Amino acid sequence: MMHELVAEVWRGDFLESVHHGTVAAVDADGRLVFGVGQPEALAYPRSSNKPFQALAMVRNGLGLDGELLALACASHSGEPFHIEGVRRILAGAGLTEDALQCTADLPLGEAAMADLLAAGGRRAPVYMNCSGKHAAMLATCVANGWSTEDYLDVDHPLQLAARAALEDLSGERVGSIGVDGCGAPLFAISLTGLARAFGRLAAASAGTHERRVADAMSRHPEWVGGTGRDVTDLMRGLPGAVAKDGAEGVYAIGLPDGSAVAVKIADGSTRARPVVLVAALRRLGVDVDAVAEVADVPVLGHGQRVGELRPSFVMVAA
Repeated sequence: MMHELVAEVWRGDFLESVHHGTVAAVDADGRLVFGVGQPEALAYPRSSNKPFQALAMVRNGLGLDGELLALACASHSGEPFHIEGVRRILAGAGLTEDALQCTADLPLGEAAMADLLAAGGRRAPVYMNCSGKHAAMLATCVANGWSTEDYLDVDHPLQLAARAALEDLSGERVGSIGVDGCGAPLFAISLTGLARAFGRLAAASAGTHERRVADAMSRHPEWVGGTGRDVTDLMRGLPGAVAKDGAEGVYAIGLPDGSAVAVKIADGSTRARPVVLVAALRRLGVDVDAVAEVADVPVLGHGQRVGELRPSFVMVAA
């Protein structure tokens, strides 16, 4: 993947660092209208794939809605309500935390991590940011009579369904398969395909499985991210939008009209993601005033603001 300059780090009037990346923006018909870098090159969506994993589960009988379905799409911060929600999903399927096969971890949120450690807690699968997805995967297996011991195997019916859902909404075939940080199979598509999938999800018709997933996320954004998370603030500020962050600098958002943006930061860092994403939305003509703070990433000196990250790219028409 050939990336281009997408963001600059300014400390005062000095350009200190730069970020390169790729951006894909699609219209309501899923056609690439603007791009930076190589939007047709393969990339792993990482956790930006979670809405489509959840869609596969809903298509196969997962009985969750509302906040618990949003949690199935989440990279949650590990706040108490998130952990309680994971346990509710497991209990509904007649399972305990022992069934989770995601990596043992501490909460993603700094405050939640500090509280857990202060209380004498330790790493456990339930605290990992992917535990909502894994609990929902297990619940889907139980609903279908599928085995739960090997639910992370790439050839398990659950994972085959997840691949099919991603290919369906992206309009592409998976180009590579890997293993995500949580242990689940990871499917590579292009950033254009990822944007197209988010647009189709956000614009889905009433009564569809896609609409259920989109409504759960957009109506319960704090369950998708958490307190102070930019992905939560994006969905709060842009009603009807469906957004999901992912590791290694991935971010995607779909809008109710079907247009969408997907971003990949080349160095895998998180700080440039919201800056570039919001700039791309603005370039698409979206009113981003309500989420301007999401794109405000300060550079600090002795605890004081001395600069900021600035978008720096020209989106070239397809």
